[in-house]
Amino acid sequence: MADLFRPRTLQDAVAITARGGVTLMAGCTDLFPATPAQSLRGPMLDLTTVEGLRGVTRDGAGWRIGATTTWAEIARADLPPAFDGLRAAAREVGAVQIQNAGTLGGNLCNASPAADGVPPLLTLDAAVELVSAQGRRVLPLADFLTGPRRTALRPGELLAAVLIPDDAGRGVFLKLGARASLVISIVMVAARVVVRDGRIASAALAVGACSPVAVRLPALEAALQGAPVAEAVGRIAAGLVPLVPLTDIRAGAEYRAGAAVTLLRRALAGAMA
Repeated sequence: MADLFRPRTLQDAVAITARGGVTLMAGCTDLFPATPAQSLRGPMLDLTTVEGLRGVTRDGAGWRIGATTTWAEIARADLPPAFDGLRAAAREVGAVQIQNAGTLGGNLCNASPAADGVPPLLTLDAAVELVSAQGRRVLPLADFLTGPRRTALRPGELLAAVLIPDDAGRGVFLKLGARASLVISIVMVAARVVVRDGRIASAALAVGACSPVAVRLPALEAALQGAPVAEAVGRIAAGLVPLVPLTDIRAGAEYRAGAAVTLLRRALAGAMA
């Protein structure tokens, strides 16, 4: 039977993590399926008992979502329209049982290329708060995710929260899969758009499940800025979506590339509606 630590304070959790060789756990919706044995091995640290790591709060700097906040809590949270894409993604993370157990921090640290929460978080300019015995540091989410199942976490470090500024506009999330629900994405897109006086004041667009990590599309965002609402969707062209799509069992690269452009157009139209 593995040793199980259930600290109450972040300070104690960091001290245990600093010893090394400890597996961090929260909702375990990724950890259990990835464990080939009948039981978890080695010392485990349960982060769900740590005070202050769960919940959605707001302060003068913006929004803070604790690492052990569940997807169900995010879906129900009272958040502004800019977060509509994130809340929509929260309702797509597996079945209701998974949404009730799975956590935001676990989803990010698992670093799947098809993680539903990542594209909307990228459009919200999200950053991650990382803590260790050496102190605290904040990284943009785009810098935290370094590849499939890889992150910038250092030894002895844990993810404490996701930090999001007071973004304006309305968010949208769209997902394409082989069936209507309970499916790993073939392509997913997120958009956050600010419209003023009939024109796009700013746009944030991201695509996931098409590359080793989800990505923002700065060239397309720049092309949309200032565009009249009536013309904006027509400006989304393949040349402004420089993806290098994956080919896997779910879809080929060419199909993914075309689907990404179509979903981006639909997401932009939805965000402007």
